[in-house]
Amino acid sequence: MSKPSQLDCPLYQLLRRDDVAAFNAQKPASGEIDLSGGDFRGLDLRELDTQRVNFRDAYFRGADLRGLDLREAQLEGASLAHAQISGSYFPVELSADEILMSVNFGTRLRYRSK
Repeated sequence: MSKPSQLDCPLYQLLRRDDVAAFNAQKPASGEIDLSGGDFRGLDLRELDTQRVNFRDAYFRGADLRGLDLREAQLEGASLAHAQISGSYFPVELSADEILMSVNFGTRLRYRSK
């Protein structure tokens, strides 16, 4: 696990500029989008298309994730400290307790074994 960082990726830069609509429009139709280890602190990501996005080890402190469908996103190792998550779907590999621990205490998300 590494510290969250500013990624050198055009799609990431759109999110940092709060341009979620442009991210969604420019996101490739297939393949994984690697935003692992990214710093998403305080961003409003409510309209983000998260399908096939790798957020492994990302940092979402205080981010607005309300209403997102994260079921097809990779979130292992991410931290949701104080993020707003109401109405969001999460991958089935994440228990409700695991998500709450991350939101309340900033723990990194751990996927349960199948």
